[in-house]
Amino acid sequence: MTIIKPVESPTVTAPLSKNSALRWVRKNLFNSVFNTVLTFVMLYFVYVAGKGMWSWGITDAVWIADTRRECFAISIDGACWAGVYAWFDNIFYGRYPREELWRINLGLVCLVIWMVPLWLPRVKAKISIGMTTVFLYPFLAGYLFSGGAKGVFMQFMVTAAIVCLLVNTLHAIVGVCSGRSLLEFIVTLFGKKNASSKRGRNILVGLFAIIFVVIYIWQMNWTVERIPWTKWGGLFLTLVISGIGIAMALPSGILLALGRRSNLTIVRVFSTTFIELFRSVPVITVLFMATTMFPLFMPQGFVLNKLVQVIIAVCMFNAAYMAETVRGGLQTIPKRQFEAAHTIGLGYWQTMGLIIMPQALKHMIPNIVGNFITLLKDTTLVSIIGLFDVLGMLRSISKDSPWLGLHKEPLVFGAFLFFVICFAMSKYSRHLEVKLSTSHKK
Repeated sequence: MTIIKPVESPTVTAPLSKNSALRWVRKNLFNSVFNTVLTFVMLYFVYVAGKGMWSWGITDAVWIADTRRECFAISIDGACWAGVYAWFDNIFYGRYPREELWRINLGLVCLVIWMVPLWLPRVKAKISIGMTTVFLYPFLAGYLFSGGAKGVFMQFMVTAAIVCLLVNTLHAIVGVCSGRSLLEFIVTLFGKKNASSKRGRNILVGLFAIIFVVIYIWQMNWTVERIPWTKWGGLFLTLVISGIGIAMALPSGILLALGRRSNLTIVRVFSTTFIELFRSVPVITVLFMATTMFPLFMPQGFVLNKLVQVIIAVCMFNAAYMAETVRGGLQTIPKRQFEAAHTIGLGYWQTMGLIIMPQALKHMIPNIVGNFITLLKDTTLVSIIGLFDVLGMLRSISKDSPWLGLHKEPLVFGAFLFFVICFAMSKYSRHLEVKLSTSHKK
C-alpha cells in the first residue's frame, strides 16, 4: 500500500511588520536598564560625531577656490575640498601624460568587457574566460599603458589577447541570446549541426586562425608612444600592482598549498620553505629587499625597473599567504572524498580539479577576499620606496605651493576611496557565498 504524503508548501519569508520591528528594537536595544542607557549613550556619540563631520565636510566646506589661503578666507572651520578637486587627475592617473589618458580608460573598458561574461548566468565556459583574463589581458593592458616598440613575442601575445577579447565577447552575446556556446552556434551556422565535436572544434580553430592572422598583420604597424613607468601613479598604479597581485596570488597559492601537501620531498620542502620565509617578514621588508637584492640575482646586463621588482615582490608575498588560506580550505574536506574519487578511478589532478578544489574554494571565499582586500591596502606601502601611488599623490597635495599644508582633506578622501573599493569587494564576496550556497543558514 502506497502512502502519499501531502506536499508542504514552501515557506515564504514575509517582510518585517511594524510590530516585529518594534519587538526587535526592544529585545536588542532596550531589554534592560544597562542596555537602554548604553544605547542612548552610543546614539549621543554618533550624533555628536556625525554632526561635526557633516558641518566640517559639507555645510561649512569650500568646494571652489584657487588656493588654501582662499579657502580659509571663505570658511576657516570647513574642509577645503577645492584642493582635492584641483588634484583629481593626479589622484587617479598620477603624472601620466594628459593627452594619453585614453589608453588607461581603454584598458579599463577592455577589462570590463572581458569580465562581463563571468557575471552573465547563461554564458558557458566561464573558467576559460577567467583563465584568458588572468594570462592574456595583462599583455594587452601592459602595452596600452607602456607603449613603445613591440617585439615578435609581444606582437604575438597582444594579438592573442585581442582575439580572445573578440571571441569572449561573441561567446557572451551568443550565450545571452540563445543559451548556446560559440562553438555550437558556429557549427549550426555552417550547417554542420550533426558533425562530431572534433570536427566542430576544427572549424572553430580554423576561423580563429584566420582572425589571428588578420589581426596580427593589422597590429604590426600599430604603435603608441612609450610612457616610462616613472610617469605612472595615483589610483591607476595602485590598481595595476594590486590587480596583478590578486590575479597571480590565487593560482600561485593553490600550487604552493598542493606542493606543501605533496609526497615528493623536494617539492614539499621547497613549498614549505617559500611559504614560511615570506610569512615571517613584513611586507615592507620584502619590498626593500626586492628593490635592492633582485638585481644581484639577474644575469649580467639584464635590468628590471623598480615597478617590475615591486610587482614580483607583491606577488610572491601574497602567494605565500594565499597558500596557507588554500591549505586551510583543503583540510576542511573529509578524507572520504579523496577515497571516493580514487575508488571511481580518478587520478590526483582529476580528484583535485573536479572534486576537492571546487568544494574547498567555496569554503575559502571569505578568507580569499579578505586577503585580496589586505593586498589592495598593502600596496600603499610602495610610496615608501619612491612610487607615487594613490597615497603618494594624496600626500603630495600638501606640498604643492597653492595647497601647502592641506593634509586632512586628501587623506579623508583617500580613506573614502578605499572604503568604497573594499566594501564593494566584500559585498561581492557575500554575493558569491549566497550564490554558491556556502552559508550554513537555511
